[in-house]
Amino acid sequence: MPAATTAPPTVPHPLRTRPFRLLFAGRVLSLTGDAVVPAALALAVLEATGSTGALALVLACAMVPKLVLLPVGGVLADRFDARAIALAMDLVRCAAQLLVGLQLLSGSPDLWLIAAASAVGGAAGAFAMPTGSPLVRGTVAAEALHRANAAMGIAYSATRVGGPALAGALILTVGPGWAFVLDAASFAVSAALLAVLRIAPVPVPRRSFAADLREGWREVRSRDWYWTSLVAHSAWNGAAAVLATLGPAIAVDRLGGAGTWVVLLQVGAVGLLAGSLLADRLKPSRPVLTANLALASYALPLLLLAAEAPAALVIGAYGLAQAGLGFLTPVWDTVVQRAVPERVLARVVSYDWLLSLAAMPVGYALAPLAADAWGPGVPLAAAAVVVAGCCLATALVPGVRRIR
Repeated sequence: MPAATTAPPTVPHPLRTRPFRLLFAGRVLSLTGDAVVPAALALAVLEATGSTGALALVLACAMVPKLVLLPVGGVLADRFDARAIALAMDLVRCAAQLLVGLQLLSGSPDLWLIAAASAVGGAAGAFAMPTGSPLVRGTVAAEALHRANAAMGIAYSATRVGGPALAGALILTVGPGWAFVLDAASFAVSAALLAVLRIAPVPVPRRSFAADLREGWREVRSRDWYWTSLVAHSAWNGAAAVLATLGPAIAVDRLGGAGTWVVLLQVGAVGLLAGSLLADRLKPSRPVLTANLALASYALPLLLLAAEAPAALVIGAYGLAQAGLGFLTPVWDTVVQRAVPERVLARVVSYDWLLSLAAMPVGYALAPLAADAWGPGVPLAAAAVVVAGCCLATALVPGVRRIR
């Protein structure tokens, strides 16, 4: 007679637990506000100044402090309470977005004040971003991490689908200033939810600031699957910057007008959501390898744009490529949260963000220069080769194949 077996206990969905539910609700609110802001910011600055250079200045003021301060944010999130840091940064970003909103509502906005507020918001983002993984890791059991990250990915993707529509409604009815007021309110509510969230602290040995930075970098460098994947992720972001820089003009000149670009972005948002939903259902045996191979699909829209393919093909390829990104994000976050010790997780994540985003300014700067010299097809094709090569090459790394 066969021995009786006991079925493993069923792990409840993370949203059934109060700590993760509070974290998730705050995240959804702040993501919704953030999804509205880009369109409102672009239109407001262009309307006030008539200059794309002024818009570039504001965007740079937000990006540069974020990149410079990310490692610092990682150290602080590991040394101190990640929840308290996230709460404080929500309040700082609330104040920064409210200031921008009030400037726009005044009817005579000061560009330099908006740029300064954007810089403050970018710096706050550098301190807040490394707290994301420790907060998820601290609110759910290890067995539920995959579903928790998938839920976060779905929330992010869903706001990217609905955000532009909400932004358009606000801009057309009450003006772009109210989009920033909405974002400020979302950060305020997120801070209130974090205030009632309780997470057990993780003890971290006290050392010098430089020693903490070095320890975080050692954790990244010691895992071949990690740093090689970050090279691929950085290549992806650089390629995305090339497409974002050259794509709108190509859409207007060759693919039927600005409406084609809007449709492409909306299909991309839907693809991102589909990829996140797929990640919630699938658990690949080699998660890092599968996710990196999915990311290589970004070469398709780049090559099709370079080849002047029909709009329908470019749009479909972009939706597929964004689905690859939507699939990668929760899978990658889960692997990192399980593989990296909690005491150093925020520092590792800060290096992750830094290396992943560092290629974007390079793409923004080089794409127009290369397009002026050789035409847009050359930088688009080059970006496709780089992103496909880097993502596919991770399959040669033993650690990437070993992670299960």
